[in-house]
Amino acid sequence: MDVAVVRARTEPLDAVILEVGLGGRLDAVNAFDCDCALLTSIAIDHVDYLGGTRESIGAEKAGIFRRGKPAIVGDPDPPSSVIDHAHAIGAELRLLGRDFGFRRQEQQWMFWGEGGRRAGLAYPALRGERQLVNASAAIAALEALRARLPVGMQDIRNGLALVQLPGRFQVLPGRPVVVLDVAHNPQAAAVLAENLREMGFFPETFAVFGMLQDKDIAGVCRALTAQISTWLAADLSVPRGARGEILSGGLAGGGVAAGKVFHFDTPREAYASARNRANENDRIIAFGSFHTVAEIMREIEAERAE
Repeated sequence: MDVAVVRARTEPLDAVILEVGLGGRLDAVNAFDCDCALLTSIAIDHVDYLGGTRESIGAEKAGIFRRGKPAIVGDPDPPSSVIDHAHAIGAELRLLGRDFGFRRQEQQWMFWGEGGRRAGLAYPALRGERQLVNASAAIAALEALRARLPVGMQDIRNGLALVQLPGRFQVLPGRPVVVLDVAHNPQAAAVLAENLREMGFFPETFAVFGMLQDKDIAGVCRALTAQISTWLAADLSVPRGARGEILSGGLAGGGVAAGKVFHFDTPREAYASARNRANENDRIIAFGSFHTVAEIMREIEAERAE
């Protein structure tokens, strides 16, 4: 955010996109009056700060809405707190399934919204069922801003085809297949599990797994246990990193049998073990935290540089 703000002050930018770090109502980006707010989903996370229910978390996230400005909600089942806050402040609420949405077509998909239908769209380059929801919300935001920020349909098509997002169900080339995903709450883990199922059959799936101790470790493990053969649990050395007994307790609480779990001091060591254990037809998935994925990405980059 700091870089974007500095550039916005010194350069004639057409648009500045600010990502909320945590919640919304008290996040630093809320100091800015946005022209359009986009709320993608409401999941149980950061409960120490945002509350332990979707209603309380939704109320915090809806804090980025502004009176008279578009408020795009891509969650298919938003809590009432989001809708109530939008109405209370007079935001221009636009809901997935009511004001905009999508329909799958053979080999393609169609967006519909207040500007009409846009058919024959290629599926987003990002993998996963969730990406049609995300793409629809993004197009709805562009439609809401079209008077001030016109974006051509060909530019949208190019964006869908070329988009890249490292660490978000990122499938690396080569064998064994390596998947990197920063999923760190049960909702994201459920999406990850669905994406793994859609990849087809692999004899073995090795999970390189490390999380922060204030996350719902058991909930994440429970969502993924059916997709993973062997868990390579790694301590995270950051202050909030889960280690030893905390990780073991979360794995056990998530229904993971102790015989399937091996512990390591770092994600790098866990990843090296996964590479040694996996055959070329197997799969390795690294997930649980940005810290876990970042360390493994650095290791992969170092291997490629050699």
